[in-house]
Amino acid sequence: MMRFPESFSNIPGRETLARSQVLQRTWPFVLDLCVAGIGLACFYGVVYIAKYWFGGAQPEILISQSPRALPLYAFYSIVRIGLAYLLSLAFAIGYGYVAAYNKRIEALMIAGLDILQSIPVLSFLPGVMLAMVALFPTRQIGVEMGAIVLIFTGQVWNMAFSFYSSIKSIPRELSEAASIYQFSRLQRLVQLELPYSAIGLVWNSMVSVAGGWFFLMACEMFVLGTRDFRLPGLGSYLQTAAGTGNYVAITWGLLTMIAIIVATDQLIWRPVIAWSDKFKFEQVESGSRVRSPLLHLLQHSRGLRTLRRHTVEPLEEGLYRRLAKERKEEPQPSTAGKKVTVTRGRASVWLRGMILAVLAVAVLYAAWQALTLLREVHGSQFAEIMKGALATFLRVNVALVLAAAWTIPAGVAIGFHPRLARIAQPIAQIAASVPATALFPVLLLALVRIGGGMGIGSIALMLLGAQWYILFNVIAGAMAIPSDLKEVATLFHFTTLQRWRTVILPGIFPFLITGMVTASGGAWNASIIAEYFRLKNQTLQTTGLGAVISAATDSGQFQILLMATIVMATMVVTINRLVWRPLYRMAETRYKLE
Repeated sequence: MMRFPESFSNIPGRETLARSQVLQRTWPFVLDLCVAGIGLACFYGVVYIAKYWFGGAQPEILISQSPRALPLYAFYSIVRIGLAYLLSLAFAIGYGYVAAYNKRIEALMIAGLDILQSIPVLSFLPGVMLAMVALFPTRQIGVEMGAIVLIFTGQVWNMAFSFYSSIKSIPRELSEAASIYQFSRLQRLVQLELPYSAIGLVWNSMVSVAGGWFFLMACEMFVLGTRDFRLPGLGSYLQTAAGTGNYVAITWGLLTMIAIIVATDQLIWRPVIAWSDKFKFEQVESGSRVRSPLLHLLQHSRGLRTLRRHTVEPLEEGLYRRLAKERKEEPQPSTAGKKVTVTRGRASVWLRGMILAVLAVAVLYAAWQALTLLREVHGSQFAEIMKGALATFLRVNVALVLAAAWTIPAGVAIGFHPRLARIAQPIAQIAASVPATALFPVLLLALVRIGGGMGIGSIALMLLGAQWYILFNVIAGAMAIPSDLKEVATLFHFTTLQRWRTVILPGIFPFLITGMVTASGGAWNASIIAEYFRLKNQTLQTTGLGAVISAATDSGQFQILLMATIVMATMVVTINRLVWRPLYRMAETRYKLE
């Protein structure tokens, strides 16, 4: 029998093999521990926030400017923005789905979306906050839910536009394949519509969360008539520091916010972007993909894989089989069945008529109350509102032109080059999320020194509030362009102009229109902060519709607030009808990828 020397067991290769085997056995256990730790931390956070919310109401909270209060304030703000985002995502999917497939009310729903996205956050404030406080008069959850709904109104509309636009631009061959395989509505939503819209939804989610941070200061601390609402959070901390001119506290608050945004990018958005890359509609594999260590951790966790195998997959498969079985076993309608169907149809018509009648009465009552309130608006006040509307209209369009001039080429460059995206995406997300209102005192003082003022400063602030909608949508559109189209352009040696005319602009056009529409609404929304600003003990304002709305909110003049909101919504809807809606139809027909 051949015997090996004792030194053979000490050779480097054998030690490396042994270490590799030990690592293979222990690494999945480490991954499971990490996932379990994340789950326990989330559970503790839910318990802690539930105790605070269901505690007694705290009408006036003193906001500390000490850096030691920042971790707790940041936690509260993250919870509010996170819940508002989940609410926005559910609403966007439901609203966009119904608008895309219900031809009878599609035009009405899109018009309603135009109106809602044009209404500033502060215009929702009185009704939302008073209603929530009335629902929970003795609990803190009332004010908290009011703040979450206000953040929701600043996040949801671009996501709803994105999902609606994605459904309308699904290639015909994919829809035909779903029909041939007799997909149910649920299967079609889960396996076709959500995957196809994933890239647009992800990037619009990023800009929506950034918009939530932008309006956080207005949603966590505000005055409504004689009542002063304050919530402990990062937004109220920054607003208090900006109001008192405490630049040290502003710096600490901004650093905390930047740290949160960077952590969110690494822990949430980068894994989600890497995951959504597989839904790109193309016929060749991409040369390079976005990678995420956290996504790798979740995908290779034995605990999550076992949980999915024994719970999610059986439930999903059982549900799809049941739906398919019900479709196959549907009986042919007999004469009696037809009579029952006719009877049910008549009953549903009566029920629908009753519901519409109740809604019509409610709308007429609300309209009568609004007209009664609007009678208190004097002619001079209406003239001031119209003068402000013209000034804000000009500022919004200047901000849009400036935003489009740099975001379109920058977004295409980021979307075409994954390496550049890894660097530019966190920077853009940080820049989009930092509330410009926290930087506005410094910006305003600099503009005053060089001879500018609130007029130019308001355009700069609108630009900061609107440009990110265009940038993130253009990035999503550039990333969604199939790789085979890019390769064809390279093979045929297209010039730069030819590439832009035949590949890039047609490819990003639906996303660009979505970005421009939502950026327009974002600029109108930002006017309430850009044209009316408190600095220390004085209020700086310029002529504009946003200044009228902010001043009316502060003084409790609800008739002026209502009139200014109606004027703003009318202007935005008119622009959307005359400009953006024809471009949307062009995107759905001429530039549909099929």
